[in-house]
Amino acid sequence: MASPDKTVAFIGLGVMGYPMALNLRKGLDSSYTVLICDVVEDAITRYQKDTEGKGPVEVIKSGYEAVQRANMVVTMLPGSDAVKKVYLDPSNGIIAGAEAAIKATPTSKIIMECGTIETATILEVAKATEASSVASSLTFVDAPVSGGPMGAQDGSLTFMVGTNNKDVFPAVKSTLAHMGKEDSVFLCGDVGAGTAFKVINNYLSAITSLAASEALNIGSKMGLDVKLLTDVINVSGGQCWVTSKSNPVPGVQANVPSSRDYEGGFRIELCAKVLQMGSDLAEMVGARTILDKPTLEAFAEAKSDERYKGKDARVVYKWLNESERK
Repeated sequence: MASPDKTVAFIGLGVMGYPMALNLRKGLDSSYTVLICDVVEDAITRYQKDTEGKGPVEVIKSGYEAVQRANMVVTMLPGSDAVKKVYLDPSNGIIAGAEAAIKATPTSKIIMECGTIETATILEVAKATEASSVASSLTFVDAPVSGGPMGAQDGSLTFMVGTNNKDVFPAVKSTLAHMGKEDSVFLCGDVGAGTAFKVINNYLSAITSLAASEALNIGSKMGLDVKLLTDVINVSGGQCWVTSKSNPVPGVQANVPSSRDYEGGFRIELCAKVLQMGSDLAEMVGARTILDKPTLEAFAEAKSDERYKGKDARVVYKWLNESERK
């Protein structure tokens, strides 16, 4: 069995987590063992097949076991309920496992959540970590990602790191760099700061998705060459990530969700969720906003239609294009 300092555990093999864990195994040398855990057996089987010959991979059943065997635990979980279960469960949770492991063999461990989770939940896990009996040897990190499924697949994610123990950042960055660009792993501040950075980024991205879709739909309705319009925008003042990296108009860019019937991207339901998180954050800190409410209304209308439900968020272009002007 590999030593805990040469073992990394990854929990959560979903749309984002699977390619992240795949790149982690490819990036680590064969002296490291990667432990994987997920509730979907098919994901585990596929991962084992996709990593054959890349280095040791072992299956574990819980967060408790993960932190027992690894000094670095990375989770990519879908929401607050899953985070609380994986981290806080008194029998099978990560914190309980860390307490047992560190008491038996004193060592330092890092536990890190990379999903976009409500700030209150992140702070609850951080508080539980700091209240644990091994708090001096256990560090919780929030490190949400930006870049979507495509960024996860090609290993170009941006990570926004928040931790109360800044000394662990080099080790955190070294691990995350296998799943993203090394110069795109940012130390944003204390626990919660990473999530705040992510939520604010997604707030802007969601609103920009609608704005870019509106602009390009105007061009489409006018009969303009939308690809040429995109080229002009991308060297002009309207350029943004949506127009240049994930254009919402089918056929303008290859290998983006809009050219795959809006499949395989950042689902509109998740986009609306994180925009709401940004709106809630603005209200919490007393920041005046104008664009969040109408954008949320637009997403709500689009995602309630069976034609657009479950699609990449840039499907708002198709929704606009196929809608009657009110």
